[in-house]
Amino acid sequence: MSMHRKLFGTDGVRGRANVHPMTAEVALKLGQAAAHVFLESGKAQRHRILIGKDTRLSGYMFEDALAAGICSMGVDVIHVGPVPTPALAFLTSDMRCDAGVMITASHNPFQDNGIKFFGRDGYKLDDSIEAEIESLISTDELSTHRANAEALGKATRIDDVEGRYVVFLKNSIPRDVTFDGMKVVLDCANGAAYKVGPTVLRELGAEVITLGVEPDGRNINADCGSLYPERAAEMVRKTGADLGIAVDGDADRVVMINQKGEILDGDRVIALCARQLHEQGQLKGNGVVTTVMSNLGLDDYLAGLGLGTVRTQVGDRYVVEAMRAGGYNLGGEQSGHVILLDRSTTGDGMMTALQILAVMARQRCALSDLLPEFHTHPQCMVNIHVAERRPIEELHSFGEAVARVEQELGEGSRVLVRYSGTELKARVMVEGLDAELVEASATSLAEALKKALDEAG
Repeated sequence: MSMHRKLFGTDGVRGRANVHPMTAEVALKLGQAAAHVFLESGKAQRHRILIGKDTRLSGYMFEDALAAGICSMGVDVIHVGPVPTPALAFLTSDMRCDAGVMITASHNPFQDNGIKFFGRDGYKLDDSIEAEIESLISTDELSTHRANAEALGKATRIDDVEGRYVVFLKNSIPRDVTFDGMKVVLDCANGAAYKVGPTVLRELGAEVITLGVEPDGRNINADCGSLYPERAAEMVRKTGADLGIAVDGDADRVVMINQKGEILDGDRVIALCARQLHEQGQLKGNGVVTTVMSNLGLDDYLAGLGLGTVRTQVGDRYVVEAMRAGGYNLGGEQSGHVILLDRSTTGDGMMTALQILAVMARQRCALSDLLPEFHTHPQCMVNIHVAERRPIEELHSFGEAVARVEQELGEGSRVLVRYSGTELKARVMVEGLDAELVEASATSLAEALKKALDEAG
């Protein structure tokens, strides 16, 4: 089967709500196609698919459309309402469902939305299964598989799933460890963790100062959460908190903030986790898995510990695939996805934060005391909006510009140009040894890419 896909990107189907492909009509067909695929692969007499969402206004439309499509194929639906993406992954496996569907555009603004699928094991679907779903949508085959009136699926709603996920998170912390006496600033981005995040921290004993816990359908990720950790950092400094935690709209990313108000991106969190696991003899694979976006300084730091680094294309699903294939239990992205594979099947912002809090509690130390000596290479990324994702290799004038920049930057540098898999944007990343030259090079390459795309357009 062809792996060329028009609907699915690096993290499911995503786009502007009510504009193709993120329409109710496409969502209905996605529900039908997914139900058919999992109906064919399952063995149970009655099949069930879990549907969760974040706090976007358009989530109501998509959950109903998906449910209609799924039920029309003879598969039952369980609605669980707003939950973090890692909670949906956990619940899909824990509740023995055939699949899970998460309606979210993650860190994007409320106008966007997305649909991503998890298998019965709680892992994101392989490319081949997504391609099969997309192939079914592009043909009339689904119409021949609809259930008859007696076999239609039904939809129910379960209201206690948040408690199940809270227990799951708490069970990742040893019972003799509490967060008593710790003051934590938590920014939930007005997203899916707005209930479970504060609850789990308080039940473990922490004093919690909350931000971004008043979702209204439109304020998700709006100047808050992991994309805008400055607000949480300011609150840490203002209140004298021990640390800050900022997650994104579906809570699969996390950015940490130490007691000084210093912001730690995903690379630093991965480095911290790697050292802790390595010292405890619990790091598998003698290294970690990251993406091509992670700073070369992370490689240098890990090499100093005698650890290796495996790089994948951008997307936490590809990180997880490489981890499973290579026997690793730690991986992630600079953006804040951190995968602790011994505990979760996907990036989990709250899970990651809890593990770091537990280390602080056990060692009775500040977060800054745990930070590794980690010297990052100057890195600059410029994003530009694009009308379409035209193959970069076809833009010959831009290729020549990249070659000139790479020669000027010299050894110890790199240029990475890619399209976002979740937005109509191109990302130009330059990394090197001279900060001013890196920034100037990224800016000039972004301008060259714009010109090349306009000329090709």
